[in-house]
Amino acid sequence: MTKKEEFYYGENGEPRKFDPKFRGPIHNRHCTDVLCCVIFVVVILGYIALGIVAWVHGDPRKVAYPTDSYGQFCGQKDTPNENKTILFYFNILKCASPLVLINLQCPTTQLCVSKCPDRFATYIDMQSSYRYNKSYWEYYRQFCKPGFSKPWKSVAQVMRDEDCPSMIIPSRPFLKRCFPDFATKNGVLTVANQTTFKDGRGKTRNVTDLREAANGINNVLDARSVGMKIFEDYASSWYWILIGLFIAMVVSLLFLVLLRFIAGVLFWIFIFGVIGIIGYGIWHCYWEYHRLHGIPGSDLTIYDIGFQTDFRVYLQLRQTWLAFMILLCIVEVVIILMLIFLRNRIRIAIALLKEGSRAIGYIMSTLFYPIITFILIAICISYWAVTAVFLATSGEPVYKVMANQSLCKYANLTCYPETFNTTNVTKLCPGAQCTFAFYGGESLYHRYILIFQISNVFVFLWLVNFAIALGQCTLAGAFASYYWAFRKPADIPACPLFSSFGRAIRYHTGSLAFGSLILAIVQLIRVILEYLDHKLKGSQNVFAKFLLCCLKCCFWCLEKFLKFINRNAYIMIAIYGKNFCTSAREAFFLLMRNVVRVAVLDKVTDFLLFLGKILVAGGVGVLGFFFFTHRIPIFTQEAPSLNYYWVPLLTVIIGSYLVAHGFFSVYAMCVDTLFLCFLEDLESHDGSAERPYYMSKSLLKILNKQNMQTKRQ
Repeated sequence: MTKKEEFYYGENGEPRKFDPKFRGPIHNRHCTDVLCCVIFVVVILGYIALGIVAWVHGDPRKVAYPTDSYGQFCGQKDTPNENKTILFYFNILKCASPLVLINLQCPTTQLCVSKCPDRFATYIDMQSSYRYNKSYWEYYRQFCKPGFSKPWKSVAQVMRDEDCPSMIIPSRPFLKRCFPDFATKNGVLTVANQTTFKDGRGKTRNVTDLREAANGINNVLDARSVGMKIFEDYASSWYWILIGLFIAMVVSLLFLVLLRFIAGVLFWIFIFGVIGIIGYGIWHCYWEYHRLHGIPGSDLTIYDIGFQTDFRVYLQLRQTWLAFMILLCIVEVVIILMLIFLRNRIRIAIALLKEGSRAIGYIMSTLFYPIITFILIAICISYWAVTAVFLATSGEPVYKVMANQSLCKYANLTCYPETFNTTNVTKLCPGAQCTFAFYGGESLYHRYILIFQISNVFVFLWLVNFAIALGQCTLAGAFASYYWAFRKPADIPACPLFSSFGRAIRYHTGSLAFGSLILAIVQLIRVILEYLDHKLKGSQNVFAKFLLCCLKCCFWCLEKFLKFINRNAYIMIAIYGKNFCTSAREAFFLLMRNVVRVAVLDKVTDFLLFLGKILVAGGVGVLGFFFFTHRIPIFTQEAPSLNYYWVPLLTVIIGSYLVAHGFFSVYAMCVDTLFLCFLEDLESHDGSAERPYYMSKSLLKILNKQNMQTKRQ
C-alpha cells in the first residue's frame, strides 16, 4: 500500500512535497551518482598503479646524490665512488649559474671526489714541480680522471682529453658539490685571501670571474648558517610552542562558547563603531573644507589642475574635501538605511550564530573532525610528492657528445659510452667525450612522463577536494541532526558525527567525488594558466598577456563560485540524500529565494569569525612576545635563550591562527547548515500540528511565528 503524497504551497507559491515523518537526515537512503563513484574508485586504483610503476622505474638517489660524467652516483655504497661523496667540476668557469650546477647540466667534466681542493694550483705548475717533488702530483691526481697516471703527458693533450682540470681553486662542499670558497675582506671579494688566480691556460683571472659561475652561493651558505640557528631555536623552544598552540585551542573553544552570549553585542559594537568612524570622517572633511575657505588657490577645481603625481596637491583643494564629505555621507546614509530595513534579518543572523554555538555545545566531537581532514590531506600530499619524485627520476642515463671545438657537428648529440671509442667522432672532433648529461629515455613510458606528472597533479587535486567535501558533508549531517531534533537535545540521535560520516561514505561517495571532480578540473586549468603566465613573463606580446590575465580572473571567479555551490550542495546531500546535481540545483534556488538573508548572514558570520581569529592569534602572539623576550618576571628563568626570538613567536602566531581557523571552519559549516535547514523549515512547515516548525524558540519569536500544541510520538 503506497502512502499518499501530500502537496502544499511554500512561501514563494511553489508546490512542495511534505513528508510528515521527516526528522532531518533521512536514513532510508540509496547510493547516489554511482557511475562517478565507480570512476572515482577506478581512478584511485589507477593512481596506485601509477605510483607502483613510478616506484619501479624511479630512483630518488638521482635527487639525493650528485652524478658524475659517467652516470655514477657519488657516495653510493658498494661502488668505487663509495667514499667519494662530493662532485667536482673541472672548469667551473663554464657553468653559467648555480641553477645549471644544481641541475647537473654544467658543460664540463664532472668527477666524484672525497674532498674539495683547499689550495690554488694549475696543471702546468704541478708538471713543472713533479720533476723534483712528486707530492704535488699525489695531491693533484685525486682531481683527475680515475686511472690517469701520466703526469708527464703534454699539457695540450691533457687539456684536449680532459684527463685533469687545468686548475683547481680552494672550495668547500655545498649540496654535495664543490663551490669556490668565497669570502669578503675589507669589502673586496676573495678566495683564500687572494683576488687573482691562474686559470692554467696562461691567463691570470680575477676571482670576480668566478662570481658569475657561482652567483648567489655565498648568500645560500649564509642562509645555511641562519638555518642552523633557527633549528637550534626550535630545538630549545618546541615545547613552549606546543603550549602556545594549546592555549590557542582553549581560547578558540572559549570564543565559540561566548558567541552564544556575545554575538549580538560584538556585531552591534562593530556596526556603531563603523557609523561613528564615518561620522568623524564627515566632520573632518567639513572642517578641512571650512579651513581652506579664503586660501588662495583652494577654490580651483580638480579639472583645472589636471593629473598630478603628487596627490597631496589635491588635498589643498576645497572641492576634494567636499567630494569626500558627500561620498561619506552617502555611505553613512546607506548603512543606516540598511540597518533600518534589514534589522529583522540581522537579528535572524545573530540568532543563527547563537544557535550554532549551542549546536556545537551538544556535539563537541565536531570540533576535532578537522584533524581527520588534515590527516587525509597530509596523506594525499605525501603520496603526490613521493610519486612526483619517482616520476621525475624515472629516466635512464642519457649521454651527450661534449667537444672542445664549437664547430664540431657532433656536439650535444646523443652517444653511447660503450661504443663511443669505435666511432669517428674522436677523429673528427679531437678531445670529444661521451659524458653523462641528464636522465631521460626513449621508451613509451619515458615519452609520457609529462602526461603522468599532469595526471599525478590532477588526481591529487581531486583527492584533496574529496577529503574537504567529505568533511563538509559529515559536519553538515551532524548539525542537521541537531536542527531537525524537535526536542533538543532529547531527540538528537546518538553519535551524530559518526553516523553522518558513515552515511556520507556508504551512500554519497559518488556525489562527493562528482563535486570534487568539477572543482579539480577548474583548479588544474588554473595551474596550467599560472604555468603559461610564468613562461610568458619575458614575452612582449601584450595581447597574449591581457588574454591570459582575463582567463586567470575568470577561472578564479569560477572556482570561488563552484566552492560556494559545492558547499551548499553537500549540505543538501547530507539532509535529503539526493544526487549532486539535484542537491546543487535545490540549494542554489533556495538561496536565491533568500538572497538578502544569505548576504546578511554571510557578512555577519565572516566578521565575527575574522574577529575571533585575529583575537586568538593576536592574544597568543602578544603573550608569546612577552614570554620569549623575557618580559614576564615570573617566567624569566623558564624562557629559553634564543638566537632569534621571532622564530618561535611567528610559529606560535601562525599556528594559533591555523588552530583558530580549524575550529572556526567547523563553526562556519555549522551556521551554513543551520541556515539552509532554517530556510527549508520555513518553506516546508507552517506551525500546524501536522507541520510544526523545528527552529528554536528565539527564531520563532523573531519571525513572529509559533507552533500549535502537538503531541510528538
